[in-house]
Amino acid sequence: MTEASSNARNAIALVTGGGTGIGRAIAKALGLAGFKVVISGRRADVLEKAAHELSEETGAEFLAISADVSDPSSVRSLFDMIADRYGRLDLLVNNAGMGLPAVPIEELSFEQWNAIVGANLTGAFLCTQQAFRLMKAQVPQGGRIINNGSISATTPRPHSAPYTATKHAITGLTKSTALDGRPFDIACGQIDIGNAATDMTARMSAGVLQANGETAAEPTISAEHVARAVVYMATLPLDANVLSMTVMATKMPLVGRG
Repeated sequence: MTEASSNARNAIALVTGGGTGIGRAIAKALGLAGFKVVISGRRADVLEKAAHELSEETGAEFLAISADVSDPSSVRSLFDMIADRYGRLDLLVNNAGMGLPAVPIEELSFEQWNAIVGANLTGAFLCTQQAFRLMKAQVPQGGRIINNGSISATTPRPHSAPYTATKHAITGLTKSTALDGRPFDIACGQIDIGNAATDMTARMSAGVLQANGETAAEPTISAEHVARAVVYMATLPLDANVLSMTVMATKMPLVGRG
């Protein structure tokens, strides 16, 4: 048995937004690595279908729990169910989130702003808060939190103020969580993802607005590459941590002036 599989054996993981896209790929990889995986999201039917399929594909244990991460009572209920079922949580992957079409900042509605802040930032905070409470109280104490930051945590796209603002804020949450978790063996890191191929990034191949005002197609990568990176981060011993990792399509126009 490898050190990674030993660290993951029978460990409990929660992946928010785990029924589709990158979240589902991460959940599958964690199951294959030996974790028992809880997947959460707002659509119970999607989650139940995903949990059944993932269990058949991996032979691992998957549990679907519907929750709205922007709602404090829903998040409390989610973590209470995990505590009742397993008695602990070893890994939280804050993956749930949403985007918006590219819209000039002056045309954004307050409702759009609130929705994206709730899904991307408030949700990650609420889940982190509940994870802290559980990880501090459990025996042995500690655990790990991995936040999905996106490359928008460092570099914006045109007309993306709400999304970019929340992802920049996730970097601050990651660092504060890593600092505050030290006394309790709670590690926290962030994975910034560039153009993983999912339903959300399908528009990339058709062309997206660039910083110079042109529209251009962008390359994508398989979400499995992201999932492998998360497994690496997740299976480190708690005295080691990847604070920040970027996984992106090599030729996407992120660095330089392209």
